[in-house]
Amino acid sequence: MKIVVLTGAGISAESGVPTFRAADGLWEGHRVEDVATPEGFERDPETVQRFYDDRRAHLSTVAPNPAHVALARLEAQGDHDVLVVTQNVDDLHERAGSHDVLHMHGELLSAWCLACDGRFRWDGPLLDRPACPGCGDQGLRPDIVWFGEYPYELDRIDEALQRADLFVSIGTSGAVYPAAGFVRSAHAYGARTLELNLEPTNGTDLFDEARHGPAGTVVPAWVGELVAG
Repeated sequence: MKIVVLTGAGISAESGVPTFRAADGLWEGHRVEDVATPEGFERDPETVQRFYDDRRAHLSTVAPNPAHVALARLEAQGDHDVLVVTQNVDDLHERAGSHDVLHMHGELLSAWCLACDGRFRWDGPLLDRPACPGCGDQGLRPDIVWFGEYPYELDRIDEALQRADLFVSIGTSGAVYPAAGFVRSAHAYGARTLELNLEPTNGTDLFDEARHGPAGTVVPAWVGELVAG
């Protein structure tokens, strides 16, 4: 079976990764426009770099939870072709053992050079304007898709949805496009669809099946059923 899994903030929140977007619309006390847009970076690069440096450093304090581990187990089991498409910028899927992971919104552990357009594995700070490993310029920024920028690998995602037998959405609100539209695309291409989320979302009715509860509970249960055949 070909399975496309979309994961969102809900799966990593159970590992202690803050969702950052609070009820008042602020990200860790900052306006979204100030720390998650190209314009904000142009106005105040130091604040933006410090914000993502802090998020990058926090990754070392968290670990994959049973939901991440279950998805890695499903891939390793070998009976299914599993692609994980994540809206998250952490590395918890990879640390759990998943190999086919696509970060549509970028990665905290990657830096993008605005001078040479190179992307490099990066686990340290960017605030002190380190030199690009590729060209030596000091134009590195977080390799994060900000508001107003185009998500990564949308063509590959659409191709995967065209081939999928099953589309599964885990821990995402279904409110942020283009990811919120994947369930409609999956249906149009003939795949079955499943929502695994803490609670029903505005898009729950679009899925063939929905199961609600903590990701660390419902995801392992679902994977266990698939592995058992």
